[in-house]
Amino acid sequence: MTTATINMKLDADTASIFTEAPAEDRNKLCVLWSVLLREYKSAPMPLSKLMDQIGARAKARGLTTDKLESILDAD
Repeated sequence: MTTATINMKLDADTASIFTEAPAEDRNKLCVLWSVLLREYKSAPMPLSKLMDQIGARAKARGLTTDKLESILDAD
């Protein structure tokens, strides 16, 4: 798969979090964005409903707030 670079406007704190993250984590975040954008393109619904659907699927698969926090805080 070929890659391309895009520019996104983010608040300074969010941009800092991304740029200060280890390269491996930045790569994972890019994959996450890619998945989200592909879901968005193929979804026959507004983004807010898509986000709710993704959240519901994650919850049904056992993702809790605590587990998500643990994943996001993992080194």
